[in-house]
Amino acid sequence: MKPSHWVETVLLKGVAGRLGAMSWPAARDAGARLGSTLGALGVRRRVARANLALAFPEQDAAWRERVLAEHYEELGRVAAEYTQMPRMLRAPRERVVARWEGERNALEAAAIGRGVIFLTGHLCNFEFNAAILGQTFPMALLVKPLSNPGAEAWLSDVRRACGFELLPIGAGVRGAVRRLRAGGALAMLADQDARRDGVFVPFFGRLASTPTGPAWLSLATGAPIVFGICSRAADGRHELRILPPLLPDGDAHDAEAVRELTARHTALLEAAVRERPQDWFWLHKRWKTPPPLATREPASPVARGARELSQKGE
Repeated sequence: MKPSHWVETVLLKGVAGRLGAMSWPAARDAGARLGSTLGALGVRRRVARANLALAFPEQDAAWRERVLAEHYEELGRVAAEYTQMPRMLRAPRERVVARWEGERNALEAAAIGRGVIFLTGHLCNFEFNAAILGQTFPMALLVKPLSNPGAEAWLSDVRRACGFELLPIGAGVRGAVRRLRAGGALAMLADQDARRDGVFVPFFGRLASTPTGPAWLSLATGAPIVFGICSRAADGRHELRILPPLLPDGDAHDAEAVRELTARHTALLEAAVRERPQDWFWLHKRWKTPPPLATREPASPVARGARELSQKGE
């Protein structure tokens, strides 16, 4: 472990220990103050301001600053909640969840018998909402490991305590395909810049490089994509709306079919972000990769791994 990683891990465990000893409301409030402090210090504030200006050019600077201030507070709440999540899952649902809509949509998707891909974006505490869903639909979480092994080990312990099976992006494609073909559930994200490995689809009026994994897996296995919208209620509890499933139409090796399905779920994300912009992760350079002059077949880590499986006849 690098010296910097060791220091980060010690700090992480120290802060997590303090927050984990608090009640959930107290930890949530402490996290909001911590997030506000990070915002005041300017942590990735320039990136977030640029993103908000691109997404909401019709809004004035004062509006965007209010959204950004609320966003930093929400980031802090979510971070603090990771120390509380296993305990939150054991609490009566109404104590931690204020709104829970559309579970029938998930049940109908599961009844198809092809597995279910639960998809969302970096909205509010998306992993907590996935963990609650996991109590009905035991699921694997497709994850990108952190560069800091100490922090990754801590986070993996939290995720496993919440009931997730962890599948690393790339190497975990084989397990993801097998899980879906067996009728299981998989939780994924697909809302960050995928560089040249992504497919370019509209997002807030401009083309954004978007991971193809959910669409590829859906087309390859027949598993519907069920999009969930996570948000925070005024009293601090969580809200989840589960939308009707997106059914795959086409072949996984058809680049246009992959692009179309990716565009469909990205449109759902945009609608959710427009509704509650403070809940989405603005600190990432979402439009970092410019679209190429000519299109090409998407080759995300998930798609590359799945292609290897198909070539082997699995």
